[in-house]
Amino acid sequence: MNKIKRILTDKKGSSFPLIVAVTLCLVMIFTGISEYFRLMIIAQGVRDAVQDAVISTVNDNYDDVYHGVREGYSGGYQPMADEFEESLDYGVIYDRLDTILGLSQESGYHVKTTSEGKIEFKIWNLEVDIRNAPLALGDKSDSRFEVDSSIMLEVPVSFGGKLLPSMKMKIKTSAGYMPKF
Repeated sequence: MNKIKRILTDKKGSSFPLIVAVTLCLVMIFTGISEYFRLMIIAQGVRDAVQDAVISTVNDNYDDVYHGVREGYSGGYQPMADEFEESLDYGVIYDRLDTILGLSQESGYHVKTTSEGKIEFKIWNLEVDIRNAPLALGDKSDSRFEVDSSIMLEVPVSFGGKLLPSMKMKIKTSAGYMPKF
């Protein structure tokens, strides 16, 4: 420690390379941390947008689920003659995601581009699983009307040029009805 302190306080100019090296290391650490936060902000924003789109799909089912709730059930069913028939609305989640995130469709992907025309991120492979609650089961937390979804996200990493691979991750969300009273 004393040697470093002596080098830094030396007036001969020998500390100049050390100061440049320390500054470059700090710049690299700062840019790495900045890139990490950029990736996390994009992933969080996409997850929130998918969650909003899925909640909208759940809300699209309100008219069918209401009948079940009113009758003491919580599933998406419609009365048909003497029986109940399952009635689910899968909605248009991709259209909602395109609107929320400002995406465009390119070769099977939904892509967000920067103002310079570079790809900021792309999403694909949306999977939606609607689990309808069984008829006449009552209010049990493990058998409610729920929608699970997953989507693939790819964000190009801009640290180190083309040396690092893009960040790819599967984002999962879930939404469902919960009785308020």
